[in-house]
Amino acid sequence: MSGDAQSFLSWYLSQLAANPLRTKACTSGVLSGTQELCAQKLSGQKNIDKRIIQMLLYGLCISGPLSHCLYEIMNKVFAGKTGPKVKLGQLLFSNLIISPIMNSVYISAMTFMAGGRSIKQMKDAVKGGLLRMQKMSWIISPLSMITAQNFLPQQTWVPFFSFIAFAEKEAKKE
Repeated sequence: MSGDAQSFLSWYLSQLAANPLRTKACTSGVLSGTQELCAQKLSGQKNIDKRIIQMLLYGLCISGPLSHCLYEIMNKVFAGKTGPKVKLGQLLFSNLIISPIMNSVYISAMTFMAGGRSIKQMKDAVKGGLLRMQKMSWIISPLSMITAQNFLPQQTWVPFFSFIAFAEKEAKKE
């Protein structure tokens, strides 16, 4: 790793330790905005539209903070516990609680950004898209959770999962 990359990583980890919610929210915002920018560029769109800012704000104000809170709950549930059963419990918690909540909120936010304003429109969108989105999450999430459990400190899980979601959504667009 280059000196600049090492310096950035050190700075980022210190920010994560000192200001976890803010750092995770900013990370999610940057990744969400960048994901939308990439999607627009890859689609050949010439003019960049407001959706980049909307996605940045979604990551900053909704996805990052919500993910932080949900993983904090999970960490408290499993605090001080170790072993294979704990890892399985975390995996189940992530897949059966965190993922459906995050995916439902994402679908609702995308519906809102697309012009859907009523609760019925958002419910219908979640009803129509959640299972399909969950199936993809249930494939990717166990791999990313096992990686996080074995190789990353817990405070880095939310940014790691944000990056995985970024990569997953970019892969779906291609």
